[in-house]
Amino acid sequence: MEYRYLGKTGTKVSAFALGGSSFGSRTSEEDSIKMIDEALDFGINLIDTSNRYGNGESELIIGKAIKARRQNVILASKFGAEATHELNHSGASRRSIRAAVEQSLLRLQTDYIDLYQLHLPFEFVAYEEILLTLNDLVKEGKIHHIGTSNHLGWQMVQAQAISDRYHIQRFVSEQTPYSMINRQMEFELAEVAKQYDLSLFVYSPLSGGLLTGKYKAGQAALSDSRAATLKGYADALDPELAENEYKFKIIEKLQQLANEAGILLADMAVAFTQSHPSVTSTLWGPRTSEQLKAYIAGAELRLGTDVLDAIDAIVPPGKRIDDKEQTWSPEWMSAERRRRHVS
Repeated sequence: MEYRYLGKTGTKVSAFALGGSSFGSRTSEEDSIKMIDEALDFGINLIDTSNRYGNGESELIIGKAIKARRQNVILASKFGAEATHELNHSGASRRSIRAAVEQSLLRLQTDYIDLYQLHLPFEFVAYEEILLTLNDLVKEGKIHHIGTSNHLGWQMVQAQAISDRYHIQRFVSEQTPYSMINRQMEFELAEVAKQYDLSLFVYSPLSGGLLTGKYKAGQAALSDSRAATLKGYADALDPELAENEYKFKIIEKLQQLANEAGILLADMAVAFTQSHPSVTSTLWGPRTSEQLKAYIAGAELRLGTDVLDAIDAIVPPGKRIDDKEQTWSPEWMSAERRRRHVS
């Protein structure tokens, strides 16, 4: 396992990380703990979760699984996207951040979180409010480092400037989607990360399972697949929709390239994310032990220039094939914000 620095913190994290989004929701506690043990034994030291995953169940399971090995784990969690309709019980205010971290520490059965990440940007909360609160938590020893998730490049630059102005903790990482068919990260965010010594943790390297090779344009998905399970709710995964035909034709070209190279499409997809110099760690989000074993089996694969050039010819650098893969929609894209008011 290769280990890389988390920004300029001096902390080293594994080139692959275990994501806990399925733990406690789509994966049982027993199977989740088994996968955590397998990942740690393989050499992974970075485990990522959120207080949103499984409504807190993911943190509970991870806390139980790593209790005896806590000193060997770099534990990352996220806040701000809590699934609740209670007023002031979620978000990124000083009050909600303090409540969230205390609850996460209890669930994780630990005194500190190594990397505490803002799950989403918040238009109506100033970065000063968020950063000053997180800075206090670092001083108190409850968290060690701070990061973000699903942020844009300009937002990262703005936050860095505020940290410099107040001489307080700065975000050291950003967690963002990245795959062979969603290369938007390369257009701006990768360069921002380079300029500001930010670590990039990339998730969804298989684009929600699209790059496993099990879907064909115009054909019904297998009954046990994610696309079949979420049919009607996740249109981006549906191979039967005419609007997705172009995307699945692109995936077929990538499949052909993988066949010619003698490698699995899924392995090529994960290795692709590791080829970018700005990527610190690629998050694996297995639902089953078999999926984790498949990730591990392909972990050593590295792509040559010829394969990377061929991928570029199919999906140009910086391009996102399907806009439905965007993980969040900013407030300024609402109809009210895009149109002048007519009296």
